[in-house]
Amino acid sequence: MNGAITAVSLLGLVLFWTVLAWLRADPTVLPTPLAVWEIVRAEAASGALWEHMRATIGRVGAAFGLAMSLGLIIGYAMGRSATLDRWFGAWLLVFLNIPALVVIVLCYLWIGLNEVAAITAVALNKTAMVAVTIREGTRALDSQLEDMARSYRMGRAAHFRHIVLPQLWPFIASSTRNGLAIIWKIVLVVEFLGRSNGVGFQIHLYFQLFEIGYVMAYAFSFVLFVLAIEWSLIALFERRATHWRLSTQRT
Repeated sequence: MNGAITAVSLLGLVLFWTVLAWLRADPTVLPTPLAVWEIVRAEAASGALWEHMRATIGRVGAAFGLAMSLGLIIGYAMGRSATLDRWFGAWLLVFLNIPALVVIVLCYLWIGLNEVAAITAVALNKTAMVAVTIREGTRALDSQLEDMARSYRMGRAAHFRHIVLPQLWPFIASSTRNGLAIIWKIVLVVEFLGRSNGVGFQIHLYFQLFEIGYVMAYAFSFVLFVLAIEWSLIALFERRATHWRLSTQRT
């Protein structure tokens, strides 16, 4: 049922886009969905679309993995230690409020126009967001479960696996969803400013040529990829992450 509603909703969006394009009546300003789809097919057939998609996906994956790993470690440590939180809580606030564009430019200036700078810039922009979410999740851990673990003298590994991790899964799932949505957008800006391939680079190229159809074709191609990841992997991960809470509520 939910899938049918989503499909109808997306169809309504396409129809709305079609009506706007028909009212504007200028394909150089707002091409129709069919015209954009033809561009996508042509770029895919030539291999250009897949080449640039692979470059962007690689950067998204590397930055996402780095940001999630650092954010999990920092957030858990600060959630467990009030001292660490007092000393470094302001750091998170600073990094949360530095504009992504500033971080990207500084990384390019300090490290150079290379892959290391690109991935570092994206990861830095997301790490603080993950850390804040995990910190709040760690603070919300059930104290009664903590007492039970101590009374049974559970080891650190067993305690983390059976007590801490199940409670943190919803927060990790939330960070994963939000992180993917934000990181791929920042990656496009990174590619727009200083890379020679990727979806962002192509958008920059066709922006200079004022080819709106190609800009929309590359943008929506990656949107479709992100939606596919969201509806398959992340949705499944989130259902499993919250399953234990639902089971507890039923009992």
